[in-house]
Amino acid sequence: MIDLHYWPTPNGHKITLFLEEAGLPYTIHPVDIGKGEQFRPEFLAIAPNNRMPAIVDHEPLGGGDPLSIFESGAILLYLAEKTGRFLPADTAGRYDAIQWLMWQMGGLGPMAGQNHHFNIYAPEKIPYAQDRYIRETARLYGVLDKRLADRDFIAGDYSIADMAAYPWIVPHEAQGQKLEDFPNLKRWFDAIAARPATAAAYAKGKAISDGSKPMTDEQRRNLFGTPPKN
Repeated sequence: MIDLHYWPTPNGHKITLFLEEAGLPYTIHPVDIGKGEQFRPEFLAIAPNNRMPAIVDHEPLGGGDPLSIFESGAILLYLAEKTGRFLPADTAGRYDAIQWLMWQMGGLGPMAGQNHHFNIYAPEKIPYAQDRYIRETARLYGVLDKRLADRDFIAGDYSIADMAAYPWIVPHEAQGQKLEDFPNLKRWFDAIAARPATAAAYAKGKAISDGSKPMTDEQRRNLFGTPPKN
């Protein structure tokens, strides 16, 4: 059994996508990041960077004591190795998927995250920052669109590279992007959205929080460490 410490954010969705696809038994332990639950000592014991998701595998690969892992990319790699799924076995294919996983972790996620922050959550609008991150998000969408020009998925068959990238494309409208401008990416996006495991993963997230309520000052402080705007 895997304990998943989770909140329905793009990084959280990555892990439920894998677990639903693989059919692994897991229990979700919500970590309400708006309430500051990511700072609780029991969570910091498994995720010292106070970010979710994190897992505790009670039947770890190789046996032994329960294994805790934080950082969504590391969790995806571990789950792929544990199950032997969603990561090619050959060296070239394996590192093709891994390099695109790293691309998401180092590029698409952080840049889209800044896009979200300055365009949705920032207490004051800074046009330079808004434009900067919208344009950088568009550039990264273009990189992915070009990659998908001659293939169905990012690295061969459906893999952890796709599971990592897809949740960051879901909020494309909020990022100032139109999928119609990226036809290869749109085809890929629609194919993943139609997978039953994707629907199941997002339904579980929505059951916990649909993100529809306005952000309070307390939530802003817990998420961003910033004082409320006067």
